[in-house]
Amino acid sequence: MVGSDGAPSALSRVPEISGTAVAVVDSQGTVVGWTPSAERLLGHRAQDVVSLPSSRLLFSHDGTPTAKPWARHIRAREQWAGMVELRHSDGHGVQVGVRAVPMGSADGGTDWLVSAAPLSEALWRPALNESVLEALLDHAPIGLAVWDRDLRCTWLNNTAQRRHGALRHQRIGRRLTESMPGFDTEAVEAAMMRVLKDGEPVIDHEFRWISPDGEEDVVFSSSFFRLDGADGSPLGVCSVAVDISGSWARERLGVLNEAGTRIGSTLDVMSTAQELADIAVPLLADSVMVDLAESVPLGEEPLERLEAKDGGIPVFRRAGVRSVHTTRPESLWQRGEPVFVPSDSPFTRVLSSSQSHFEPVLDSSPGTWVDRDPDRARIIRETGIHSIMVIPVKARGVVLGVAVFLRNETLTPFSRDDLLLAEDLVARASLSVDNARRYTRERTAALALQRHLLPRRLSGGSAVEVASRYLPSDLHDGVGGDWFDVLPLSGARVALVVGDVVGHGINAAATMGRLRTAVHTLADMDLAPDELLARLDDLVTRQTAEEVGPDGFAFPIMGATCVYAVYDPVTRICTIARAGHPPPAIVDPDGRVTFPELPPGTPIGLGLMSFESTEFEVPEGSVIALYTDGLVEKRDADIDVGLDRLSAALSRAATTGATGSTESTGSAGRTGTALEDLCSEVVDTLVSKTTSEDDVALLLARTRSLGPSQVASWDLPADPAVVADVRALAVRRLTEWGLGHLAPKVELIVSELVTNAILYGCDPIRLRLIRHTSLVCEVSDASNSAPRLRRARPDDESGRGVFLVSELAQRWGTRFTSQGKIAWAEMELPDTRE
Repeated sequence: MVGSDGAPSALSRVPEISGTAVAVVDSQGTVVGWTPSAERLLGHRAQDVVSLPSSRLLFSHDGTPTAKPWARHIRAREQWAGMVELRHSDGHGVQVGVRAVPMGSADGGTDWLVSAAPLSEALWRPALNESVLEALLDHAPIGLAVWDRDLRCTWLNNTAQRRHGALRHQRIGRRLTESMPGFDTEAVEAAMMRVLKDGEPVIDHEFRWISPDGEEDVVFSSSFFRLDGADGSPLGVCSVAVDISGSWARERLGVLNEAGTRIGSTLDVMSTAQELADIAVPLLADSVMVDLAESVPLGEEPLERLEAKDGGIPVFRRAGVRSVHTTRPESLWQRGEPVFVPSDSPFTRVLSSSQSHFEPVLDSSPGTWVDRDPDRARIIRETGIHSIMVIPVKARGVVLGVAVFLRNETLTPFSRDDLLLAEDLVARASLSVDNARRYTRERTAALALQRHLLPRRLSGGSAVEVASRYLPSDLHDGVGGDWFDVLPLSGARVALVVGDVVGHGINAAATMGRLRTAVHTLADMDLAPDELLARLDDLVTRQTAEEVGPDGFAFPIMGATCVYAVYDPVTRICTIARAGHPPPAIVDPDGRVTFPELPPGTPIGLGLMSFESTEFEVPEGSVIALYTDGLVEKRDADIDVGLDRLSAALSRAATTGATGSTESTGSAGRTGTALEDLCSEVVDTLVSKTTSEDDVALLLARTRSLGPSQVASWDLPADPAVVADVRALAVRRLTEWGLGHLAPKVELIVSELVTNAILYGCDPIRLRLIRHTSLVCEVSDASNSAPRLRRARPDDESGRGVFLVSELAQRWGTRFTSQGKIAWAEMELPDTRE
């Protein structure tokens, strides 16, 4: 050993250990001794390092090496060992294992004997324990390897060499991807890189190795942890690999992996429970029954309403059953049937405690639960059941039922390992069962809600012939926020409405129901389309403001779009207003399609009330098409493209034919293509047969008209003397229409309505009779005062007119127009159609 004066050191008697570099550092941290092996390891000659601070030999990524991590050991004069990265003479780092031992110096101080060995030869090599440590590592039954920061192998033991099928000299200095054919190397290196980056160990990372000839297929469970130097800087990664091929753990992982792919394939509770039973037999048990409690409704009749029998109470309903025997003799009940159990039994205890019942050797002696359950005792004797596990089906804190595992053909009883596997298996299935339960509950509620909210039968009366289609975007759920309606109005008119609530599911369906109900109520008030939408917008805005959550914040607005149209078959005038909804399409009798220019308006719920009605005349036999945006909008195309496609589909499908007049019979004539066929053809052309991006609603209305022979009108002077003449005119027209039997009632109604207009209204006054499916009497004037229904006292000389009208007519009311008001009364006519 060379000393600080360049001569052989007095410490040269310290022998060099093969492959180990040795140096001496004094109490001030100065290198005072340097061996040839140290020069071979780091490339520094003795004259270059002796008398220099030892910290200069430390490698640092930031250029500021420090010896602070070892200061405590130096002050305490105690030996220490660890992993360090030293600086080679050419500048690169060398990872070594270091051991420092204190020893006395000539001046009475403390020198340190420092030995170091590269990691490619040993993790660290204490002089006295080298052979013992090396033998221990090489003969360990697990594969050990060390990888540097570049993920190149610097050391591996004999077990790793044998199991990975590569010679040691072929692996050292190479990455896993370079030396291990047949390995899932990319996933392994990715795991090691994560460990090197964040320092978090990876435990039980499973991967496969297949030999190049394909003869050997091995599964390893590997763990990786980072190797840090004494200064905390990362030096590399150590891997520990265990062969789990054929082990119970491997089988357990295989069962659980298969369960993850097979259980929960549907959102049906019964199917999910059956999938659990199917996968457990015969892998784990000879027979499995899955019984669900009342929290998972499966039958029409609640279990609480069923009577107890033979000492058992109905606690469960069987949802899944599987046996190694095709006849399933172990099961007393079939799928869907109620399951009766004694009040004190493992099944009820598991249900109440959420703890598994484990009985590897089934005890059926007198006084046991089996003895108190005669039916099950008989089955146990007949089928030879000798081992049982009852596992709670539990998810999100709720016990949904129990899974019963039995053995009779397999002689080995259930073990604790089997119990753990069964609990893991049931736990995975429980989430799927709960998801199916929640889905079924919400879907059932949403479907029931929507069935009651959407119109079951549409009728356009004498005004229009109608056809409709509704296609939810989720064909499995069948629930959405689109709606449509056809509402009869006074004066033989009809209202057509289509709306679209944002979103899907039960919330959208509930909002749709509220909006549809509100539209019904507002339509009964005979409001103009723009006023109806304004009232609807105001109603939704106020309701949203009133619905404040417990945190004081209002619930988010669930917006909606809507189009509302009123068609009058007497004038053939259609009045439409829309609230952020796509424009209607009008198909004339010649098949030409137009989209009327209508103010778009704002969606319902914003509170802006920016709506405007537009009137236009519609030729008889035309088709009015109202629809939601799901019919024309696509994510990859502009809405104009969708409107062009709709126009082409309507034009291609519509054909001309006979007029739709109901002049002679009052019955609904059909024109051109049958409207139902037209509706189907449009939907089939524009909507995907598999999936749709949004809900689709389509409402088609083919217009009819009422001719002069069905309408009679007279302009009246504001003179009470004219009332008698008006009654006579009305009776004469009723006789012409063959409705003379209604003359007494009509005389009174006409008399009261005309008298009201003369006394309380303004010129001009007009009487109109309309005959369609009902008889309508209308009296219009220029005032805005509406007649009110009140009950006169016995001594009152007036105030009974409107009361008489309400008693004689099936319906009556008042609607306002831009010219004033119209008071009307309606009487049903017998259906004369054959």
